[in-house]
Amino acid sequence: MDQSKTPVLDALAAYHATGQNPFTPPGHKQGRGADPRVRAVLGDAVFRSDVLAISGLDDRMSSGGILEEAQALMADAVGADHAFFSTCGSSLSVKSAMLSVAGPHEKLLVGRDAHKSVISGLILCGIRPVWVEPEWDAERHLAHAPSAAAFEAAFAEHPDAQGALVTTPTPYGTCSDLTAIADVCHRRGKPLVVDEAWGAHLPFHPDLPTWAMDAGADVCVTSVHKMGSGLEQSSVFHLQGDLVEPEVLKSREDLLGTTSPSVLVYAALDGWRRQMVEHGRSLYDHALGLADDVRSRIGAISGIRVHGREDFCGPGKANDLDPLQIIMDISAWQVTGYRAADWLRTHHRINLHIADHRRISAQLTHADDKETADVLLAALDDLAAHSPALRTGRPVDVPSPAGLRLEQAMLPRDAFFGPTEQVDSTAAAGRVAAEMITPYPPGIPAVLPGERLTSEVLDYLRTGVQAGMVIPDSVDPQATSVRVLRED
Repeated sequence: MDQSKTPVLDALAAYHATGQNPFTPPGHKQGRGADPRVRAVLGDAVFRSDVLAISGLDDRMSSGGILEEAQALMADAVGADHAFFSTCGSSLSVKSAMLSVAGPHEKLLVGRDAHKSVISGLILCGIRPVWVEPEWDAERHLAHAPSAAAFEAAFAEHPDAQGALVTTPTPYGTCSDLTAIADVCHRRGKPLVVDEAWGAHLPFHPDLPTWAMDAGADVCVTSVHKMGSGLEQSSVFHLQGDLVEPEVLKSREDLLGTTSPSVLVYAALDGWRRQMVEHGRSLYDHALGLADDVRSRIGAISGIRVHGREDFCGPGKANDLDPLQIIMDISAWQVTGYRAADWLRTHHRINLHIADHRRISAQLTHADDKETADVLLAALDDLAAHSPALRTGRPVDVPSPAGLRLEQAMLPRDAFFGPTEQVDSTAAAGRVAAEMITPYPPGIPAVLPGERLTSEVLDYLRTGVQAGMVIPDSVDPQATSVRVLRED
């Protein structure tokens, strides 16, 4: 296909050039009705490009096939059979993928390090999860994606599972052996869904980890806004092979997706695909070189350990690592990542990707350069100098890997929609949770609906919040109380 084409962008330009007059949504009518104070912040171009997808960008019958052509170009660019755009983020895309593989009360193998959007899908769909244990690094209190052997064992115990879902790369940049996991699934005729939200860039440079379609996955979900040039909420999910029908995947997306998709998001996806095809190799040549330099310079700062393949990859760990995720362990300072991240934003206007009980991370992309790298390095140097003042003396009580695992006492859906009550967290041990409790970022739930709570996990959440952890999805963000299933 002609990858220089951008059907959405070209149609948007034609919309303006032909002087279309909208008597349709959106009601701001090309920004004429927008408050000038809003336009002063957002700019006129945002409103001019915010048009209706049907009876706007395309006609009432979608006879121009604009979106279909843009999606076909995306699939061709990355070697997939089909690509589908989503303007509701990968949170919607992964739910669509799950629904395409398993239905209510059917089993699906799911890595327990899944993002909260996967858990939301389980709640909405009524799928019965079979949890597959991640590769736990007990020394660093970190989870890597499950191994192929773990999926093999789970299928052996649950041969009636409809398929498998794995999250890779993780928010920490670590990757599983997708080729081996896909083989485990396909030997049984089962599809593999990959939540590759952090890997939209992977197809465009050979020195990046293998991306899901090349590894043999059936459905792959990517968040182009995370590591690409898409706008927030832009996601693409890709399909190949014959284990999942494209009509089924599209119908599931239609069930969950918006009927008012953002042309702004479509246009940015269209342009990013062309940018990557034409310039991705050179852009990531530069980005990877910059990442090597940044890693080396940060590693020279006393008290910071920059995690690389030597820490994260190997037997019982991850299979690969995205070097653009700069993961820094600052536990030598006795300072939490929460405190460090807040201090960097306050004093240097630096916003970090992940902050946990002992780490911070900086995400590099093709958009970074020497100037942004120097800003980051100067801020980290200053952070090191001020680290003694950031100690709180209140450590987070992180349980062992075994202590973090909770018993799944009932289906997430049944617990979430069952009769509930709010109880003091000091009295919640032994009760069945009726909510998700998710340290964010990275957005991997510590507690799921239907799991039986333990004092270890409750202490972890309480001490975490006291140290600066954010749990935005719980009823009580301070973790002093928990929503649980009511017991008669």
